[in-house]
Amino acid sequence: MGMPAGGPGSVFSQIAHSATASFSEYLARTAPELLPGARSAALGGLQAPAAGGPGSAVPQVPHATTIVAMAFAGGVLMAGDRRATMGNVIASRHIEKVFPADQYSVLGIAGTAGLALDVTRLFQVELEHYEKIEGTLLSLEGKANRLGAMIQGNLALALQGLAVVPLFAGYDTDRRAGRLFSYDVTGGRYEELEHHSVGSGAFFARGALKKLWKPNLDEDAAVRVAVEALYDAADDDSATGGPDVVRQLWPVVYTVNAAGVRRIPDRELAAAAETVIASRTVAGREA
Repeated sequence: MGMPAGGPGSVFSQIAHSATASFSEYLARTAPELLPGARSAALGGLQAPAAGGPGSAVPQVPHATTIVAMAFAGGVLMAGDRRATMGNVIASRHIEKVFPADQYSVLGIAGTAGLALDVTRLFQVELEHYEKIEGTLLSLEGKANRLGAMIQGNLALALQGLAVVPLFAGYDTDRRAGRLFSYDVTGGRYEELEHHSVGSGAFFARGALKKLWKPNLDEDAAVRVAVEALYDAADDDSATGGPDVVRQLWPVVYTVNAAGVRRIPDRELAAAAETVIASRTVAGREA
């Protein structure tokens, strides 16, 4: 006869004796091999090449590229292009890099695509687990700290050339305002007050954001600024994909405000992209 579901040694019993509001902490104690950072052991001590040294030992894996985020009146916006690259090859034109973390926050990740998706899924479960254990939502500050700890757990892989670099944004119900956080590969967390970008096209996207962003943009204006910033990034960075009119592919864009997370529909993104393309086409003819 089988052991009862809640009997000694069962999964339920283990959870009860290891009760914690952090799912990743529980996983680290009970099944550490399932954490994203545990892949370093499976890679067998893979090392990144020294500067100026011979070819890299890092495997060719898809990389997600450019993410932009900004504050606007009443909330925050985050957008990502749709291209993933593998060396000089386009690995995917359809990848999504921005995801809802919960009902009041979003996460965008540039870097090694497979690890980025693992970190995203673990973070989503982390927030859902906390809500079920504690009976309340984790504060936005707490969410930002939890994500930093997860990125820190991936440091060994980052030093081997497989970095994951996130942007995190959400609506702070205590402050009644949108907030934006950037990170480095060590898990260091930095609050950005206006706008930010990460990924291979970040340098060009930030230039566009500096020119186009203004305090208290409305949501529609913020969407146009995000599309134009990604357009500028794609214009100069081959790893960033611009709006694809032929395939009808547009950036993934989310906004977060007091009402929660909202994904911007493709029809709105198509209109914004067509406006940007038309303005630049006219400018080119006049020149």
